[in-house]
Amino acid sequence: MKDIIILGIESSCDDTSAAVIRNGVLLSNVTASQAVHEAYGGVVPELASRAHQQNIVPVVDQALKRAGVEREQLSAIAFTRGPGLIGSLHVGVSFAKGMAAALNIPLIEVNHLQGHILAHFIKESEDDSNQPKFPFLCLLVSGGNSQIVLVRAYNDMEIIGQTIDDAAGEAIDKCSKVMGLGYPGGPIIDRLARQGNALAYQFAKPNLAGYDYSFSGLKTSFLYNLREWMKDDPDFVEHHKEDLAASLEKTVVDILMKKLWQAAKDHKLRQVAVAGGVSANTGLRNAFQEYAEKYHWKIFVPKFSFTTDNAGMIAITGYFKYLDKDFCSMDKPAYSRVSMA
Repeated sequence: MKDIIILGIESSCDDTSAAVIRNGVLLSNVTASQAVHEAYGGVVPELASRAHQQNIVPVVDQALKRAGVEREQLSAIAFTRGPGLIGSLHVGVSFAKGMAAALNIPLIEVNHLQGHILAHFIKESEDDSNQPKFPFLCLLVSGGNSQIVLVRAYNDMEIIGQTIDDAAGEAIDKCSKVMGLGYPGGPIIDRLARQGNALAYQFAKPNLAGYDYSFSGLKTSFLYNLREWMKDDPDFVEHHKEDLAASLEKTVVDILMKKLWQAAKDHKLRQVAVAGGVSANTGLRNAFQEYAEKYHWKIFVPKFSFTTDNAGMIAITGYFKYLDKDFCSMDKPAYSRVSMA
């Protein structure tokens, strides 16, 4: 049987990434990040799209070289169609279309969020068998998304809970910014939290019915408390940043895990995964381990390289869609917002 070799291209935000997968096994996964945004405290869309234009050709070239694959061997090209920053997406979409047309091979569109979940199915060797079995629950947490997803198949996913306002990662980034700690806030809060007392401070937790999340109240509570504490001590943040970070992290993790536990209990599922950028957080990973031991869950926590935006997750999604001959036409535009449905 002829090998199925998929080139994946990811350009939804500020990382330009390309990966090659052969028969479900990852051969290469190359990512170029953009440090230019640090000075602005967030991603600047116009700068991001310009950097993608500079990075896309060398990144794809390196991915093919590291995989030991010639362009003519590719079976199809999978690309992130959305959601994401429209200018950034246009770069990856246009490149994928041009390359697929030049090679006369199929084009496969991938939903970025679906890709994060299916990153759990990337094999790093032929005998790698540590993948979830359907159905399972996945907690998808990133700077822009906080969702509980019921995954029945690679192409059958249902969002059963999601944030009604801020995402978990967004709340952490904003609180980090209020503390003057820099961008991106997630890794900074994670590092400081390891040195702090998670029980030092209490912040507001929402009381929503069902599986939906809310983090705006936590963010507001954090800000108002900080203002009060700084009235007595202008250098309060500097004196207590480790405890603040640890308490903030614990609050976010508690909110996430309480809803996830309820969903797993109601759906009688013990296979539980986590995906997205916030899945790199140490406190969340520790909580997954604790819940696994307490409730006999079989958990799936991605490697750090698969938590952030990467083309490996796009390529593996493209591989599954290739098996179903689920290709797309050249006239499909990028989209900035959409659900997994």
